Order: sequence, then structure tokens, then C-alpha cells
Amino acid sequence: MTNKIVVDCSTGEVQEIALTEAEIAEREVMAAEYAEQKAAEDAEKAEQAKAKKALLTKLGITAEEAQLLLL
Repeated sequence: MTNKIVVDCSTGEVQEIALTEAEIAEREVMAAEYAEQKAAEDAEKAEQAKAKKALLTKLGITAEEAQLLLL
């Protein structure tokens, strides 16, 4: 995807414009930053799930029993 769409709301004119090298580079940087952030979030969620499972095991409670306690 190397084009951008520009819409002039006052006239309704729609233009498809090729991205500049700088815009392409900026999108690549933003995509890499997003991928890093998403990986960190996923790792954090996995760590939280692991800690929760360890706690439930330590307490001798199954996941189903824990869910019932939350109701």
C-alpha cells in the first residue's frame, strides 16, 4: 500500500496520492513500534495468566471454582 487517499470535504474531491519515501519510512517505524508494544502486552498477559494459574494451584482451586467465586 503505497498510496494515500485525500478527501476534500468542502468539495467532495477524492485524490489518491503516492506516499513519499519519508512517509513510507515513518509507517514502517510505526509498524515496528506497534509490533514491539503488542508483543510486550501479549507477554504481560501470558505472565499474568501464569501467575494466576500458579496461585490457583497453590490454593487448590480449579479455574472453574475460581470463576464461581467471582459470581
